[in-house]
Amino acid sequence: MAARAVIRFAALLVAAMIIGAAPALAQTNDPNLTQTEIDCLNRGATAADCIKRDTEDGSGERPGAGSAATNAVFLPALIVDLFPNPVGGGQAPLPTPDPRRDPASGALPPPVPPAGATAIQAAAAGGPIVSPSDLVAAEPPRAVVGDFVPDEVLVTVEGDAVQQIAASFGLEVRSQRQSQLLGATLVRFGIPDGRPVGVVLAQLAADGRTLRREPNHIYSLQQAATIVNYAFERIALDAKGASGENVRIAVIDTAIDDTNPALSGVIADQFDAMPDVPIEARDHGTSIDGLIAGVGALKGMAPGARIYHARAFEGGKSTMDVILAALDWAAEQDLRIVNMSFVGPKNDLLGVACRNARALGIVLVAAAGNNGPKAPYGYPAAFDGVIAVTATDAKDGLMQQANRGAYVFLSAPGVEMVAPSGAGSDVVTGTSFAAAIVTGAIANLLHAAPGRSADWVEKALAATARDLGPKGRDNDFGYGLLNIEAAEAAKE
Repeated sequence: MAARAVIRFAALLVAAMIIGAAPALAQTNDPNLTQTEIDCLNRGATAADCIKRDTEDGSGERPGAGSAATNAVFLPALIVDLFPNPVGGGQAPLPTPDPRRDPASGALPPPVPPAGATAIQAAAAGGPIVSPSDLVAAEPPRAVVGDFVPDEVLVTVEGDAVQQIAASFGLEVRSQRQSQLLGATLVRFGIPDGRPVGVVLAQLAADGRTLRREPNHIYSLQQAATIVNYAFERIALDAKGASGENVRIAVIDTAIDDTNPALSGVIADQFDAMPDVPIEARDHGTSIDGLIAGVGALKGMAPGARIYHARAFEGGKSTMDVILAALDWAAEQDLRIVNMSFVGPKNDLLGVACRNARALGIVLVAAAGNNGPKAPYGYPAAFDGVIAVTATDAKDGLMQQANRGAYVFLSAPGVEMVAPSGAGSDVVTGTSFAAAIVTGAIANLLHAAPGRSADWVEKALAATARDLGPKGRDNDFGYGLLNIEAAEAAKE
């Protein structure tokens, strides 16, 4: 009787599944079905009719089919699971099959790692090494915004698991170093098999040994095409009394021409964050340093300041790992201000580094960008705690190419200004140079009162800026034009 009940229930299951599926034979693996039975199922007959036609003597067995327990099997795994073994019926309980066991030896295979496990975890469990293409991502592939190195990712890692992570995810270690500002080991992993960066970032998110995972974004110096130094007058800084003596400033930029007379005695130290790349351009960095602290005929805003210059750009471009190396070096120099006259997409690693630098009391000044009114926000300028500077001309008009947005903090001269360049001088335009003007002006404030904090500087500049454009802070001019005389008079 139990066998007949099993057969009838299996037939009912098959009939129910066939109603919404085709072809009928896709729902059964019974090789003993007759053509009449198949026709019956395909016509959508009721389960009872099919069962009736399925037998000749009402016993629930087809002629010649043998025992129902051995041949009338429609869904073998489910039949055993759906009907528990009877308790005390005088019949030995049927053994529950373990689908993992090898049918011949009865042995269990090695344990299977959970979904999303890395190859190293799989190997530890006794399972096969997972190929990179089979890795399960812990989150959807990321849509990467902005320009980036197409076969690299940047990852912060705690401990000494760098090589294991590389092996787990099919990556190669191209560089690694301990980052002071990030508080972890920063690793530049290469992707040798062509996987998209967004996919690799999503896969790495499954591994708890990785702290942060970002693209290796590309950043650009912010120098616009150009057509004399009027900055002193526009920002109300007395050229004769200007001084940044003993104020230590870091500049992250191109290489410089330290033989330029305007930089005589200005450079305290230099760091090359890209030593394997030949130096071809020196103009931009020379102009920035000269506008901040130049001496002689091309006097900067803060003569006497000490510049710690990090070369991190070539051909107007750099990558996130190089910039972070330069920032870490700068943070080790016990300085007060960092000038960042470059722009790129948002990158969480850069955001963390800027936040931690600000926590150390460092004033961060950055170019807002020269990509036009409809351009996306420029970073690092758009990070909290960074003074984002846009450029104005000799009549306090906004530079046409300037970025706009709520992140713009301050305006300063940056259009058609004479600055040191290479072995001589040039007329320069861009928010890069406006940022340099603000950096030099802040050095004057810190020279006058070294105890002033980064928070005080930011609040004083905002409160004393000369309003331009719509009343109050706006997306074009920020709080307005830098007024260093008013800021100097601001109360502590």
